[in-house]
Amino acid sequence: MHNDSSSRIVAGLHEWISQAPPGAKLPSTRALMAQYEASPVTVQKALRALAAQGMVESRPGVGTFVRPGRLARISDYGWQTGALGSPQTPIPQVSTALRTAPNDAIALHSGYPDRDLLPERLVRAAFTRAARSDATVSRPPAAGLPELQAWFATELGAAAPLGTAPPTPGDAIVLPGSQSGLNAAFRAVVGAGRPLLMESPTYWGAILAAAQAGVQIVPVPSGVGGPNPDELTRAFERTGARALYAQPNFANPTGAQWPPDLADQVLETVRHYGAFLIEDDWAHDFGIAAEVAPLAARDDGGHVIYLRSLTKSVSPSVRVAGIVARGPARGRILAHVQADSLYVSGLLQAVALDVVTQPAWRTHLRSLRQQLAARRDLLIEALRAQAPAANVEAVPRGGLNLWVRLPEATDLARLMGACEAAGVLVAPGDEWFPAEPTGPFLRLNYSGPNPGAFSEGAKVIGEALGRGNTT
Repeated sequence: MHNDSSSRIVAGLHEWISQAPPGAKLPSTRALMAQYEASPVTVQKALRALAAQGMVESRPGVGTFVRPGRLARISDYGWQTGALGSPQTPIPQVSTALRTAPNDAIALHSGYPDRDLLPERLVRAAFTRAARSDATVSRPPAAGLPELQAWFATELGAAAPLGTAPPTPGDAIVLPGSQSGLNAAFRAVVGAGRPLLMESPTYWGAILAAAQAGVQIVPVPSGVGGPNPDELTRAFERTGARALYAQPNFANPTGAQWPPDLADQVLETVRHYGAFLIEDDWAHDFGIAAEVAPLAARDDGGHVIYLRSLTKSVSPSVRVAGIVARGPARGRILAHVQADSLYVSGLLQAVALDVVTQPAWRTHLRSLRQQLAARRDLLIEALRAQAPAANVEAVPRGGLNLWVRLPEATDLARLMGACEAAGVLVAPGDEWFPAEPTGPFLRLNYSGPNPGAFSEGAKVIGEALGRGNTT
């Protein structure tokens, strides 16, 4: 809860309840108002919060009482072992990047930007306007609000070179977040049991989506310079794969941005083999020293399926993304999207559209670029000064993360434990490899909260490395 008057009352009553017997009657509303100098509305809000937590129960006309505790018993779920059987496809655990950090921790592990980097004023105003619109009570079309479809298509089409037909609004599908887009695309254009080429390392969520879709991941070596084009060609030849998943701009976790000649080469390879490139443009709004040039803008033959998320840059509460696909592939993807979610909340679509079409959105992105650059440089300087054994392989020109290589003998699990014990959360690089990791890495997020603590966080990492956390 937020630190307001009702939360003070809840905290105080928590302590009172812990010392009271089951069935004890709480002080009256009038007594609580006097004790906490709060209004009746505030007191009732606190009592409702305690009731929702199962700690008290209200009896109309009588009062509020401490709820009796229930006896804990050991449950036997052994029967489910036989009913469920062995999982056909092992599903990876949810990434460390989604862990909620304690308030006093130095959080270098997160996959999301700090609240200070979000366009909070725009988002709040957009929710207010959307709440007064028909979006609160109407069902949107399955493929999304036409205006938002048009925005996704127009943004991508603006980067199309002369002679290349831009996408149309009808090519776009609005999604409840990019993860659902990955699931739908992998099922629609790859299919269970069939090979999908994937950069290694790559986004852990794509690895998870591939496991859920039951596709066979074929790793292609990739690093701060992008994938090895010869290895990519050999992988297509060897496996007969018909799809490649990749992040050409500010890849998560390496931060790589493909140079133009590599982008041309990959696109030509995909066309040669009659395959699809599933392009994940997750960091479109997080450029620092470079602009984003989507490969999808240069392809009008339907080879590139383009995924564009707004969740990280607008707000984690606005889970909206778009996928642009042409030809029959678009219809198949839409069918899978509908099977999972039927449609995306019209209210969230209206909010997302409102934010990205405001003139202040472009102003926010310019400011964001400067703030990300300052945070990135601050964390790099801190690592160089406090943890010289942690090697930042390349300074990313965009995105949210640093990809840090550690000494070969580093015991990553032990290092993480030592850091966490000192109040620093880091993300292990192993989670970003679809096969065996090629070495010990950390992925550190420079867009997280409290950049003033970066130096202390780097010091903890350096001390943990110096204490011999090795295999």
